[in-house]
Amino acid sequence: MKVLVTGGGGFLGSRVVERFRAAGHDVFVARRAEYDLTSSEDTRCLFADAAAELVVHLAAEVGGIGANRANPGRYWYANLMMGAHVLEQCRQSGVDKLVVAGTVCAYPKFTPVPFQEDELWNGYPEETNAPYGVAKKSVLVGAQGYREQYGLRTAYLLPANLYGPRDNFDLETSHVIPALIRKMVEGDDEVVLWGDGSPTREFLYVDDAAEAFLLAAERYDDPAPVNVGTGAEISIRELAETIAELTGFDGRITWDTSMPNGQPRRALDASRAEAAFGLRARTSLRDGLEQTIAWYREQVHAVR
Repeated sequence: MKVLVTGGGGFLGSRVVERFRAAGHDVFVARRAEYDLTSSEDTRCLFADAAAELVVHLAAEVGGIGANRANPGRYWYANLMMGAHVLEQCRQSGVDKLVVAGTVCAYPKFTPVPFQEDELWNGYPEETNAPYGVAKKSVLVGAQGYREQYGLRTAYLLPANLYGPRDNFDLETSHVIPALIRKMVEGDDEVVLWGDGSPTREFLYVDDAAEAFLLAAERYDDPAPVNVGTGAEISIRELAETIAELTGFDGRITWDTSMPNGQPRRALDASRAEAAFGLRARTSLRDGLEQTIAWYREQVHAVR
């Protein structure tokens, strides 16, 4: 098929492009530098250039807790507009199917663990990333509406927190795993982390996430959203200790309890994905961390 991948130059997007090409698809990569999807005109030009039958919408503006707190308006606007423009251009261009990346941040703050898809609307998201989460959840409503009214086949995936080689290691905008790896590999005497370390998270290796998007594109045709994860939950404190062990970091880990913890717990029930399109994540957290640390060390060595 002719496939358009928005955000195809990004962390997840580049892996999705590789996976679709390996499966024999003809992939058009949309990068932010070439097409601004918050612009309806740029989005129209992109769809005219791509002439795609299938669209995988991964483009997003996102970061860790600090970036979400600094950009609530921008993250709400950008993610909502990108999703709306992509949906409308799919309709106008006669696209056969659209696969959308949602976010675990869309779940209510106190969702029972493990998160089940039917809980998505049973409360308001955690405050620090609510604008981003609500915007992405609105795109789900749009996707379901376009399916019902216009017949646009859509699939909406809710991946757990992603990590892996080629992640964003910028300390201003990165998520917890790349930030911890960078700080600990650089060998600081002290690493200061926000909160008290008690919140839990679930992490999904980026190659497993890319496989999920391919399988959903080829096998899933239902308006219901689908969790994509491992089902394995780990506290931020235990995560920090594991990364310290794997990197050989022997400095001090300090918890700044004046800063927010974020959502108390996150872990997904991924049974729907396995039943619907055969997805089962293959990479354990420890193996994935070892591969990510090795990749980052190679980059640091190459720069030096």
